[in-house]
Order: sequence, then C-alpha cells, then structure tokens
Amino acid sequence: MARRLFSLGGFGMMPAMGIAFTAVFAAAPAFAEEYIALETSQARILRLARPADSVVIGNPSIADAVVQDAQTIVLTGKDFGVTNIVVMDKQGEPILDRELVVSRNARGTTRIYRQADVQTLSCTPYCEKASTKNGFDDK
Repeated sequence: MARRLFSLGGFGMMPAMGIAFTAVFAAAPAFAEEYIALETSQARILRLARPADSVVIGNPSIADAVVQDAQTIVLTGKDFGVTNIVVMDKQGEPILDRELVVSRNARGTTRIYRQADVQTLSCTPYCEKASTKNGFDDK
C-alpha cells in the first residue's frame, strides 16, 4: 500500500497524504486526557464507562485508589510525583490506562528557607509545622 501511495505522483498523492495525516492525528489522545491531575491529601472521584474488575496503581506511595463500586474509583494523592493507574474489566481488557500527576497542595502554606534547611508551615489560620503525612517532607 505504501508503494501505491508514492506511485500516484503529482496531485494524486495529496488526498492520500491528507487521509494519512488525519488518521495519525485522530488516533492521538487530546492533551487534556493524557494524565489525571491530583494534589497531595486530596481525593478525586473517577467514574468509569463500564464496570471494573481490577485496579492497579504503579507506585502506591504516590497515589491510592479505593473502589467505591464497580464504576466509581476514588483517587487520593499521597506524595508528589508521577505514577499511573490501570483499570481492567473481567475479560482483562483495559478500561483506563492513564498517568497520574500528583502535585503538592500548597494552599495555606508558607515555606521558610534557612540555608539548606527548608521548613513548611501550615497557616490555616495560625502557622504551625506541617505534617509530613500531607506530602510535605522537607528533609
């Protein structure tokens, strides 16, 4: 088939190239759908198109998944970083295979830098040392 495209020559090749480019770009996922954004210590509900049988998180120290029901998963950011989630149905077919990007939840926080020492304070409403369980590991 590739030989045939090139043997068309002249303007006959242009429609074939247009079809090829359309097929390539139609198969590429939209940028907004390439990853799921999470924040540390925050949960996000993920609804699935069909029932799930198994859920796998690539690095469970970065994110956690709790199956609420067959079509609802609750994702929680545990520590900042990048991992992935794979959800499969009973036949082993993938329902979802996405990257999870967990960022630090910095709302209501202040960082104090003293040379190499960094301290994070949670200022809600008074400033106190932030818990390392919230993804603020300053050491």
